Amino acid sequence: MSVCESKAWLFCVGIACTIIALAVPAQAQINSPAAQAALLDFETGEILFCKACDEQVSPSSMTKLMTVELIFQRLKDGRLSLTDTFSVSERAWRQGLTTNESKMWVELGSQISADNLLKGIIVSSGGDACIVVAEALGGTEEDFATIMSNRALELGLNNSHFKNSHGLSEPDHYMSVHDIARLSAHLIREYPDYYHYFAIPEFTWSEIRQPNRNQLLFRNVGVDGLKTGHTDAGGYGIVVSAERDGWRLISAVNGLGSEAERNTEAGRLLDVGFREFKSYELLAANETVASVEIWGGAQDAVPVVAIEPLQTILSPDARTQMRVTVSYDGPVRAPITAGQKVAMLTLSAPGKPDRSMPLYAGQAVEEAGFFKNIYLGVSALVGGSGG
Repeated sequence: MSVCESKAWLFCVGIACTIIALAVPAQAQINSPAAQAALLDFETGEILFCKACDEQVSPSSMTKLMTVELIFQRLKDGRLSLTDTFSVSERAWRQGLTTNESKMWVELGSQISADNLLKGIIVSSGGDACIVVAEALGGTEEDFATIMSNRALELGLNNSHFKNSHGLSEPDHYMSVHDIARLSAHLIREYPDYYHYFAIPEFTWSEIRQPNRNQLLFRNVGVDGLKTGHTDAGGYGIVVSAERDGWRLISAVNGLGSEAERNTEAGRLLDVGFREFKSYELLAANETVASVEIWGGAQDAVPVVAIEPLQTILSPDARTQMRVTVSYDGPVRAPITAGQKVAMLTLSAPGKPDRSMPLYAGQAVEEAGFFKNIYLGVSALVGGSGG
């Protein structure tokens, strides 16, 4: 059944909108004790739940996802191999001794492979391992932090800026949980050959065995990554991803009071997402959406189509609150070519940012003939004579 056949339509003239009453659900009403939280659909990138999710906050060790991204990028494009080794400087060694943070326990002057450094960063959350990588790839950690910030902008992470590679709190060092979730999706999508590092259960270095700090890996809930974090400034945070029945979600939380709270809340948001949300196809590719009024054409209206399909993920508990509007400056002046952009469709749902997509003329419309143009001109004069 087409959209026109199944929906109620109201047409307006001028800078107009076609309001469609859709029997499709809106976002579930979710709450979270986290100061910041985001639930993201991996496939579409849609945010299913946001609580201060674009707020710039201290990301603590979730910062290390960007350090890891720069290693993965170089492994993928061939600039690095897993067997390449990096030197441990005194600064990197002291980072593990003098700071109150997680450590890989690197040894001064040793050579460590990229493979082991990845395990030290991801599994052990070693700040010392991050310094080793930062100095190898950036020359200095300060320069590497600039590389991290520039890479974030390339990836569209506009609420991220870095001053170090490991996540200890510094002024002007921040991410949003939305950016953390989006970066996680990028790592999963772009580096499938290396994503398995996030699920390694434990790592031993310098005869010190350390379990993966992501405890949700061990709870049989489908979680296969990614990273925990904690600082006094940011509180306890975690970003996790799970796949169930071929559907992957990413949950990121921050600003919680304990490890137990962050694990419980991140897992709960995943459960809510998989239970409460469904994917809906609102429009198929090339489906006719509406008719747009034409001025000076051989016909008075033209059908408009959506070239791309329109899908959204929504909760089945709030069916009446979503709106789809079609807007255009009209009537649209003829002639019109098939495929010409003539309108915009906007999808609005409570708690979610509006989504817009262009609509195109489904057929060509030629200019009206001589006698119809005379009629239109007279009609315009008569209609405008009452001023």
